[in-house]
Amino acid sequence: MTPFKLTDELLEDIRQLIADEKNGELQSMMQEFHYADIAEIADELNVEEATYLIKLLNSEKTSDILAEMHEDIREAVLNNLTAKEIASELEELDTDDAADIINELPKEIVQEVISEIEDREHAKHIVDLLRYDEDTAGGLMAKELVKVNENWNVLTCVKEMRAQAENVTRVHSIYVVDDEGRLKGRLSLKDLLTTSTKTHIKDIYISKVDYVNVNEKGEEVAKIMSKYDLEAIPVVDEIGRLVGRITIDDIVDVIREEADKDYQMAAGISREVEADDSILELTRARLPWLLIGMFGGIGAASIIDSFQPIMIGFPILLIFVPLIQATAGNVGVQSSAIMVQGLANDTVKGEILKRLLKEFSIGLINGGAIASIVLLISHFIFGTPYMVSITIAIAVILVIIIAALIGTFIPVFLDKRGIDPAIATGPFITTSNDIFGILIYFLTAKLILGI
Repeated sequence: MTPFKLTDELLEDIRQLIADEKNGELQSMMQEFHYADIAEIADELNVEEATYLIKLLNSEKTSDILAEMHEDIREAVLNNLTAKEIASELEELDTDDAADIINELPKEIVQEVISEIEDREHAKHIVDLLRYDEDTAGGLMAKELVKVNENWNVLTCVKEMRAQAENVTRVHSIYVVDDEGRLKGRLSLKDLLTTSTKTHIKDIYISKVDYVNVNEKGEEVAKIMSKYDLEAIPVVDEIGRLVGRITIDDIVDVIREEADKDYQMAAGISREVEADDSILELTRARLPWLLIGMFGGIGAASIIDSFQPIMIGFPILLIFVPLIQATAGNVGVQSSAIMVQGLANDTVKGEILKRLLKEFSIGLINGGAIASIVLLISHFIFGTPYMVSITIAIAVILVIIIAALIGTFIPVFLDKRGIDPAIATGPFITTSNDIFGILIYFLTAKLILGI
């Protein structure tokens, strides 16, 4: 399959067909595209054009298109549809996707849209999902699944599965429940096909099954599914009843959103924003960390100012201030990034003291290598006196070790206190290490050079 690529020429052709209301040609063209590709096209159209396209195509396809569209564009398009039109789209979607779209609608029309859904069982499931927070297993799950009773025989089981599977896009697993609806295990398709039709399910099902509670955080669900390579995981309520399942496509979205959030936090963006957001929103997200960086810079300047006697005696020291700051910041970000990634993947094991000792060793080796190069360059290229070069080299080693320890300790410290450790990377570590780096640099110079 050739990857879809939206070109300016294709987009212009589509816009022209919409403007000329050549519906037949437009429908024929859209038949060639996957619904995700059409969603990409709709995202590039203006609201009126996107709405025209959605209304032109049948609900079976446009429901999937809506689910894939950018949230802002989808919201604008939905505002141009009637409650009945929205309801017809929701009926074609799995309950989890339908609930996500319902959550984006203005509160005043939610009830009207739900009342327009003809499939009352589908509507009931959507309303049930709306009770859960979006970032929990309950908010991520879909109601569509295949489940069988442990007291059924194989023949009854197959009949019931056929009926249930009509509403399930893809059957990942067959779940087994008791008379109260509590999850008991899972059923192997191979065992089902190779067992006598009179055999009871309770005699052949597999009791070992991974599951999550409705209140489990989405990030924890992602970790479990990633660890055990699961395509789907069942969700149970507080008393163990099977209430839904989460599929891998929903978890990929969670992982992507979490990665985007962590990336922005690491870059010093304090709230979730996108490139198309308003100037005010982008400014509010970026300004706080810039102010922190500014005060950090003022702090570093104050430290430099307090060591004026050393600078008067050895002005060559000022030349290497950028080196100290850059090295401290880079080492701190490297250490914190590795630690944040380990905490996110749940691979950080053992005592923190061992981690710090390991980072100390790495810092000592890296520091020794860099300091040797700095020593040679400062003495032979810059003509720095030998003792001053020795001072700079020792300061580089100390700065690298301290920066590595800070970069390792801070993410663990934040994680222990329930704060996202991603905030430790980027400006936070860079700013703190700038200050500590300058302080260590001049203190070392003061001790060795005796001023």
